[in-house]
Amino acid sequence: MAVLIAGLLAMVGARAAITVDSVRLHRAPDHTRIVFDLPEPVEHTLDKLADPDRVVVDLMDADLAFDVSALDYKDSPIENIRVGKHDDKTRVVFDLSAAVRPRTNLLKPVDPHSWRLVVDLFDSDPKPVKTIEEPEADSGEPRQMIVAIDPGHGGEDPGALGPGNLLEKEVVLQIARKVKARIDREPGMKAVMVRDGDYYVPLAERRRVARQDNHADVFISIHADAFTDPRAHGASVFALSNRGATSARAAYVAKMANESDKVAGVYEEEKDDSNLLNVLADMRMSGSMAHSLYLGRQILEEMGQITKLHGGRKTVEQAAFVVLKEPEMVSVLVETGFISNREEARNLSSSAHQEKLARSIVNGVKQYFRTHPAPGSWFAAQRRENGEQHRIQPGDTLSGIARQYQVSEQALRAANDIRDDRIMVGQTLTIPRS
Repeated sequence: MAVLIAGLLAMVGARAAITVDSVRLHRAPDHTRIVFDLPEPVEHTLDKLADPDRVVVDLMDADLAFDVSALDYKDSPIENIRVGKHDDKTRVVFDLSAAVRPRTNLLKPVDPHSWRLVVDLFDSDPKPVKTIEEPEADSGEPRQMIVAIDPGHGGEDPGALGPGNLLEKEVVLQIARKVKARIDREPGMKAVMVRDGDYYVPLAERRRVARQDNHADVFISIHADAFTDPRAHGASVFALSNRGATSARAAYVAKMANESDKVAGVYEEEKDDSNLLNVLADMRMSGSMAHSLYLGRQILEEMGQITKLHGGRKTVEQAAFVVLKEPEMVSVLVETGFISNREEARNLSSSAHQEKLARSIVNGVKQYFRTHPAPGSWFAAQRRENGEQHRIQPGDTLSGIARQYQVSEQALRAANDIRDDRIMVGQTLTIPRS
């Protein structure tokens, strides 16, 4: 009896091996990420070996039921992946073409993922990210306005899921590339991509890439909305608020956007320090927020001509979006439509509709630059040489337009033969040279 009880206890204490049946690989500009999807936490060890360069990962009490040869690692330092079974552990060996800095991160379940073991191989000598040199102050040449295009999500963060397994991260990258192509064809403008592949960029890093690395004047984060009710539809634009959200929906959209770091598995030191940022930036934020609202209205005006707007309103909503908290950039977040709505998902996956969205976004940005030309920019030079035009929008007044363009109201009236205060929405005014 004692022997039987001991045997039963041994069987109870023995742990069944975990089966790992899904592995993914993402290549970013400075690292390679390998993700093991787990049904529960797994103990593991990590070793870095040299001559030749290798990284060895041992998964304790685990079986790897995945063909690693299916992984695409051709653009990474990985030359080969070998898998072997050693007693109670599975060993995964990464043969490398160059030394890397390996790191692991065991991530707790967060929708849409279960447990994950992330293995990051950071390039020891990463390829330099192409950045834009800041123009010399005394060059005398008009400078280009730099627009940072930020496709939301990426890598381990798929974003929202639409019908037919349509992924937000893929749709917004396609739209972003079309926006960049259009901007680069425009005089006086140049675009930079914050993310240009299927990898994740931490929220704080997105701002740094845009402003510090590329001196961006404008930051546009592109997303595709989702909601539990598939009838929800319409595009929308959001700006930053440091006084609370303007609506429950704005608060919800910000919450989902701000949780991207958690979904992607960002290391603690890469996370945003919002409290410190708020202390340093609040006093400088009001000016950029006002300009962000104007840019948002221009984009909504253009988008409303090619797609439905959420709620039918051309109102820019505000909430505490972490990715927009950069005091020296005009920043907006554009929700191009509801990927959870079958009709809009079909449109969002259409290249023709993506081109229309890209055109409307770029037209809105151009209108903003024309009405708010930065000193020394190509747009400021154009205004000096050719004057400017303004399309009347709801809420506009002659006095407000005059202040906006820094001209006298009397000169504005004379240039447009206006004898009273009546102006019409949609009417175009000639702005006299300042």
